[in-house]
Amino acid sequence: MSAVLIIGAGAAGSVVAKKCAKNRHVFSRIHLASRTLSKCKAVQAECESEITVSQVDADNVAETVALIKEFKPDLVVNMALPYQDLPIMDACLETGVNYLDTANYEPKDEVNFHYGWQWAYEDRFRDKGILAVLGCGFDPGVTNIFCAYAQKELFDEIHTIDIIDCNAGDHGKAFATNFNPEINIREVTQRGKYWKDGKWIETDPLSINKMIDYPEVGPKNSYLIYHEELESIAKHFPHLKQARFWMTFSQQYITHLTVLQNVGMTRIDPIIYEGKEIVPLQFLKAVLPEPSSLADGYTGKTSIGCVIEGIKDGKQRKVLVYNVCDHEQSFKEVKAQAVSYTTGVPAATGAMMVLQGLWSGVGVRNVEQFDPTPFLDELAKQGLPWHVKELPVSAAGADPLAEAHNAAA
Repeated sequence: MSAVLIIGAGAAGSVVAKKCAKNRHVFSRIHLASRTLSKCKAVQAECESEITVSQVDADNVAETVALIKEFKPDLVVNMALPYQDLPIMDACLETGVNYLDTANYEPKDEVNFHYGWQWAYEDRFRDKGILAVLGCGFDPGVTNIFCAYAQKELFDEIHTIDIIDCNAGDHGKAFATNFNPEINIREVTQRGKYWKDGKWIETDPLSINKMIDYPEVGPKNSYLIYHEELESIAKHFPHLKQARFWMTFSQQYITHLTVLQNVGMTRIDPIIYEGKEIVPLQFLKAVLPEPSSLADGYTGKTSIGCVIEGIKDGKQRKVLVYNVCDHEQSFKEVKAQAVSYTTGVPAATGAMMVLQGLWSGVGVRNVEQFDPTPFLDELAKQGLPWHVKELPVSAAGADPLAEAHNAAA
């Protein structure tokens, strides 16, 4: 039994706290901290077993260090904003405590997120004798682990990976984001990028799209975007020839986003308004619905997985490894919508892996570098069952997605 400190009490952070509280056989002590104490107290009241809470500014390394020294956790789970990854890692280094997060670092003043910032901590974490687990949400996270499982159990060589992410839910709002609006909008509006034949190929934002038939959801228009797990997948799968990431957006979402871009509301550079400096995107975040507020009444499902093609026993093989999560069931269990649930449950599961010694070592590691089997076994027990479906092999030179999803529905 071990102690966990969770930093961040947003929609996904609340799921982590509640899931840890349901698994006291692993988590002897649970502490939740964020910049807003009232959020922590609201989550505390909804946990089925006792957790403690406090206020912390995760941008302030000294504050986080003081909290770690007071609570003495065995693991810090970072559910704060990606801007805060490095300060929290610095606090873990100073105190000698293991670290886990769900999204890679990006600086606040530029759209430039990649793992290089955190991979640069490898020597310091190794020399300190502690472990940093990067990207243990769903994507990144479970999708990486699906690929690791496929490499371990289903393929001798993996040649192509297409990560496909569909939220077919309906929250009833004209425009809202399912996780932090700043991160969501920065992610979607940046240039696209995918890995092919050993190099990165860039695309204009949302310029490539195609219909993909998702399990239990059906055909949805999906857009090629850059997502951080492509970077670590390209690094850790030696036979990989191509890796792409596809995400669904409704036409209503695209229309609203286009208008917001056109009028300058997605800018991240500060402007002066009535003598005060404001960042338009941060102002937009303040007027949009809080992601956690979308959960009650959210209907529909998410369908996320990996279409993987390669060689097994000298023959071509193609599979789809996926999960489907229901918004209403997620709310029934932990009062969260499925996007928050599919981020928070893997983080809690990853924490279990570290604290039980099933994932171990020192240094900085992405989740696909660990044994996927115990994680996936536990993930299903925690509410995210996963499935493997054989697909027809692509014709020579064909796009691996061309035939996959008619067979996958």
